[in-house]
Amino acid sequence: MTDRRAFLKFLASSPLFAAIPSVGEVLAQTTTLQGVDNLISSAADALDVFDFEPVARKAIPPAHWGYMATGVDGEETLRANREAYSRYQLRTRRFVDFSKMDMSIELFGTKFNSPILLCPVGGQKAFYLQGEVAVAKAAKARGHLQILSTVTSSAVEDVIDARGGPIWYQLYTTNSFDITTKLVKRAEAAGCPAVAVTVDLPAGRNTETATRLARLDTRNCTGCHAPGGSDFGTRPMFKGIDTKGLTTNSNSLTWDFIKRLKDVTKMKVLIKGLDTREDAALAVQNGADGIIVSNHGGRATETSRGTLEALPEVVQEVRGRIPVFIDGGVRRGTDVLKALALGATAVGIGRPYIWGLGAFGQAGVDRVLEILNNELRLAMVGVGARSVREISSASIMRRS
Repeated sequence: MTDRRAFLKFLASSPLFAAIPSVGEVLAQTTTLQGVDNLISSAADALDVFDFEPVARKAIPPAHWGYMATGVDGEETLRANREAYSRYQLRTRRFVDFSKMDMSIELFGTKFNSPILLCPVGGQKAFYLQGEVAVAKAAKARGHLQILSTVTSSAVEDVIDARGGPIWYQLYTTNSFDITTKLVKRAEAAGCPAVAVTVDLPAGRNTETATRLARLDTRNCTGCHAPGGSDFGTRPMFKGIDTKGLTTNSNSLTWDFIKRLKDVTKMKVLIKGLDTREDAALAVQNGADGIIVSNHGGRATETSRGTLEALPEVVQEVRGRIPVFIDGGVRRGTDVLKALALGATAVGIGRPYIWGLGAFGQAGVDRVLEILNNELRLAMVGVGARSVREISSASIMRRS
């Protein structure tokens, strides 16, 4: 208890407190409304996803928390992701028959119960013992798409078995195409129908806040998420692969990589980490099957630009030729609706379900999905949309 109080005191007196609005806001909320020692005791008690954050922060060691919760540089992009949603308002419509509603979507021939997808987050056993498998079970129960990280702490075969259906695979390109090919072919053989290639970390990143929090942790974290990099060679997807000299990303990546990748796999190939119309045009030109507008949750380039602000120009450039997805800053069902109204095919969450996982395992993830789906349903009712297809630009307006 003394250590936790010291950690909270450190955050409250640190520039980090102001730099991370979600942490700061929730800490202030729990101090005011609940008291830091009177948090929710079960997933069922949560009224919104923010209720899980202080519980997870209490349960997760500082270094692991820093890896997940923080951004890069001064964390302007981390804040921008969240703040962008406040610039849009819902336009309500009335006298609509909602006796039947349909929140499902279809992605590459597979139907999901919700447009909310679970984004890839590496090493989830750092947050809860069952990690990605617990997340998969919650995704199965709610009918959501799950995307698995290259640096997962659970094997792709085990996660697919727990999900009982298709998951997508996120790919770090590595600096060895031979090893990349092995990773991709293993994911495809396991049953993944799509691969999302992450391209927003070609030169690493400057994670100041994560490094500061790691200094509070006396454990040896090199096997997990050390600020200077972890031994990903010990991760399940690299089993049997010589990782000497291997890096997770290549600093010499060109558009030719997409063609080469499509030559070695039948999976759909999406590009994760684009946020400009120029790159969207090149993605279509080079055969990408989809785009995920993403800045790695504010953990890549410090652009000070939220993904929601980048979404419209990408959607306009693509013109419906391939699906466009988005992640970053989503905390409410109304956020999901705003992104869909601006043209997103589906909307990804990361930190909220990790809060649920760290707080209560599978039950926490399940409750996060339940809350967000209910908020989305109510928002759809508010704007007169009986299905995801009926959500349009007319459903929202930009705040003057």
